[in-house]
Amino acid sequence: MKKEEIYNYIKENLKISGVKMDEPMSNHTSFKIGGNADIFVTANSIEEIKAVIKYARENKINIYVIGNGSNLLVKDNGIRGIVLKINLKNVEIKNNDSSDKVIVDVESGVQLGFLANILLKNNISGFEFAVGIPGTVGGAVRMNAGAYGGEFKDIVVNTKCIDYDGNEITLTNEEQKFEYRKSIFCNKDLIIIQTSLELTKVDSSEQIEKIMKENMESRKEKQPINYPSAGSTFKRGEDFITAKLIDECGLKGYSVGDAEVSEKHAGFVINKGNATAKDVLELIEYVKKCVYEKFNKKIELEVEVIGE
Repeated sequence: MKKEEIYNYIKENLKISGVKMDEPMSNHTSFKIGGNADIFVTANSIEEIKAVIKYARENKINIYVIGNGSNLLVKDNGIRGIVLKINLKNVEIKNNDSSDKVIVDVESGVQLGFLANILLKNNISGFEFAVGIPGTVGGAVRMNAGAYGGEFKDIVVNTKCIDYDGNEITLTNEEQKFEYRKSIFCNKDLIIIQTSLELTKVDSSEQIEKIMKENMESRKEKQPINYPSAGSTFKRGEDFITAKLIDECGLKGYSVGDAEVSEKHAGFVINKGNATAKDVLELIEYVKKCVYEKFNKKIELEVEVIGE
């Protein structure tokens, strides 16, 4: 099916206004890299999500679901089919007067920094670890995002999602099969729409604010946040710190085109300005090769690569 037909059907028949054709994915990833998506749809409701996936399934159109694009590298030839951006942004705090525990229902399109500030204003602790992670709740649950000793698996109670048949499903924490930087959502066609977090109500926000500031200062000091990237490029090894091995290979500052191993943190590949996905992938393979040759260790990507 031609992309013009897909575009017109979604706009006119499904009545979704947030649809674009030949949309540069560099506009939708923190790496600022990526070719065009044939069709880019921003879904602002569960009904819109269901309508798009039903249409895609019935017409055998490939569909890719994204949040903030903060852990993505999109290839230079872009994405054939539909990219569906989830833009659900409701937050509901459910207080339990008989306990200091609080349940917070958060839709998947909510930015982690935005949520952290809402919780701070409401004297709710337990989310401080996530304040500087540049993503949405949906992506963070999917990847079991973590920092400073905390991970999403520690606070998630359950998650509502939609399968590619349009059914709504609720999974418990255990059913989400959280592991280091992965969950069941990495392997199954399930679209996260909301997650419930169990956090703690405290008397004062002072300590929460202190920890959040410390974590943010640590990020500024140790990570290259002034350049586009997809966060930590490689996963931590089971018995080694990946960034340390890359550093010991003398690779800080090594570049391919405008893709560079950060001089501040060897675990980050950054975009110095006009890096292509090809540059990044060539650099990643070179880093992998050097680490394997020097230490006999295979390092794995944390960044997800999609497209053609």
